[in-house]
Amino acid sequence: MAQLDTRGKLAILADAAKYDASCASSGTSKRSSAGKEKGIGSTEGMGICHAYAPDGRCISLLKILLTNSCIFDCHYCINRKSSNVRRARFSAEEVVNLTLSFYRRNYIEGLFLSSGIINTPNYTMEQLVEVARSLREDHQFRGYIHLKTIPDADPELVRQAGLHADRVSINVELPTVGGLKRLAPEKSADRIDGAMREMKTSIEDGHDARKKYRAAPKFAPAGQSTQMIVGADSANDGDIVTKASTLYDRFGLRRVYYSAFSPIPDASAILPLKRPPLMREHRLYQSDWLMRFYGFQPKEVVAATDADGMLPLDIDPKLAWALKFRETFPVDVNLAPRELLLRVPGLGVKAVNSIIVSRRWRALRLDDVGRLTVSIAKVRPFISTTDWRPVTLTDRADLKTHLVPKKEQLELFAA
Repeated sequence: MAQLDTRGKLAILADAAKYDASCASSGTSKRSSAGKEKGIGSTEGMGICHAYAPDGRCISLLKILLTNSCIFDCHYCINRKSSNVRRARFSAEEVVNLTLSFYRRNYIEGLFLSSGIINTPNYTMEQLVEVARSLREDHQFRGYIHLKTIPDADPELVRQAGLHADRVSINVELPTVGGLKRLAPEKSADRIDGAMREMKTSIEDGHDARKKYRAAPKFAPAGQSTQMIVGADSANDGDIVTKASTLYDRFGLRRVYYSAFSPIPDASAILPLKRPPLMREHRLYQSDWLMRFYGFQPKEVVAATDADGMLPLDIDPKLAWALKFRETFPVDVNLAPRELLLRVPGLGVKAVNSIIVSRRWRALRLDDVGRLTVSIAKVRPFISTTDWRPVTLTDRADLKTHLVPKKEQLELFAA
């Protein structure tokens, strides 16, 4: 086999990293090399991977694997041991040089680094930590760094990752223990949970130390995240929502990411032949948002699922819940508390906050609410104002058909 140059390795290992979704940087501490600060680079509070800063800039990062070789044989993974994909491997020094070179060319503002398992989990984790250490200590790199950690690695190595990285993540892979045993028999749900628990403790200890001692080092200031594969096993949306809620509660995660299963070449016979609809992934993100920002309990989101435990694909989870629990509506926008307004389909957090401020000064009419939301037609059946009551509209048997977005045929040569 011909020896790969850096460009060839980058083509392989950047493509192999595309299956990892958990690469946003929200919540990290702000650093800059401007003014009297020393070093190179900076980090923003906004996300780096496919995100936009307040001034409209697209912020990006170098997202690669250290290697796509792996000693594990997870059925769903394109880089599994038995896969015949072309392999490549970076040295720690090569990743450092690539990151700095791309930053100086204004291509990136940070690094997302993961890896297949080579030799042993400890050896691989040492290489990942060395990249982050060298960037921080040898080159004073102040940009964003996200490291994927390995649950089987020595806890001290994982702790070192938190000292150099803004965010660390450990993938739970699949939503059920049975699914993990079936599709990734070499991985252990107990070891993954243990590693996430230890990381949570280290993050909390780091926060406490910073409160007592100003010089204490920051430890994973953007917290930890995880990722679940959707559609590779038989878990339904109710199972996934319940698992995500448990992860948030037990390990204080910043984010749970969902990645729709994608069929891979030479796939195992126990894997599905088709990928799940991408809309399923989208609905799970919406349900995640309801739990994190709208005050919904996991059991309430699960209650919005169909008889088979799946969220409807044609409407969002909040609307699905509202249609099932119509006795909650209509909500009087001039009197209802914030937590009840947040349950109205079509009203986002920003609109609810504006309603609460505005109603202090005047009684709101339907037109006033319409100016605060994108679609008043979606909101009307679920609210009442000084000049509007839905009367029998909320109880209509065919209400859903009036609220489902109409499908439009796109024109090929439209201007």
